Amino acid sequence: MKRVMNGSHASAAAGQALSASADTPVSELASMAPETLVSDLTAAPAVVPPAAAGAALNWHEFAAPITLSVQVALTSSVIVFVLGTLAAWWMSKHRSFPGRTLLETVLLLPLVLPPTVVGFILLVSAGRKSSLGRAIEWLFGQPLVFTWWAAVLAAVVVAFPLVYQTMKVGFLSVDSDLLDAARSMGASEPQLLRWIIIPLAWRSLLTAYVLGFARSLGEFGATLMVAGNIPGKTQTLPTAIYVAVDSGNLTLAWWWTVCMMLISFIMLLSVSRKKAA
Repeated sequence: MKRVMNGSHASAAAGQALSASADTPVSELASMAPETLVSDLTAAPAVVPPAAAGAALNWHEFAAPITLSVQVALTSSVIVFVLGTLAAWWMSKHRSFPGRTLLETVLLLPLVLPPTVVGFILLVSAGRKSSLGRAIEWLFGQPLVFTWWAAVLAAVVVAFPLVYQTMKVGFLSVDSDLLDAARSMGASEPQLLRWIIIPLAWRSLLTAYVLGFARSLGEFGATLMVAGNIPGKTQTLPTAIYVAVDSGNLTLAWWWTVCMMLISFIMLLSVSRKKAA
């Protein structure tokens, strides 16, 4: 008991010495004894327990990663849905051309690459030292990296293979005789997409959108590389959960995990009811 109290008094004294040395002018620091200066500067700072840090978290700080994650997921899922629709429609229409296998391999590559590798490529390609990064900074007045738009870019790239592959399967399932009959009646390719392909493949399109939204919502590695983990600015739910677990605040990590599970569950339940109707 005496050792614990002595240790507490020693830690308090060290902290007071560190504060005093921090406020001491340079001229006085130069006149101090070397052993005194070293002992002051090497004193360990006080450590705030994780529970106390979590208790200080207000509602805005708790809701910020949730709001940002939903915002990023909604934006990226719409973008990747449009890009996936166009790419799957074009690839299903042109089933044989030189380099098709190579092109499709490139489109599906983010599906098998580690997210950190994808994030590193995006960081180098869209960073401030790249031509693309300088063009974006000149156009919008700020760099792309370490903004929430960088998180959107990472989510689009990572989610694109899932959306593209699901849509392509749906487009290829449409009866080609129906398409040929419509072409013989003068229908153009955009009209085929609008009035025949999309209505017949809507289940695949809906599934593709949900997969893109869910993949964007859970993106971690690429987002951390290219957007960072800035609270209130680029911190999404996966990165917030990681930081909470790393700091030992498991209660906060559980609350954020439950929120992500509820969002994903509601999305899947809505799609299942829509497809069953």
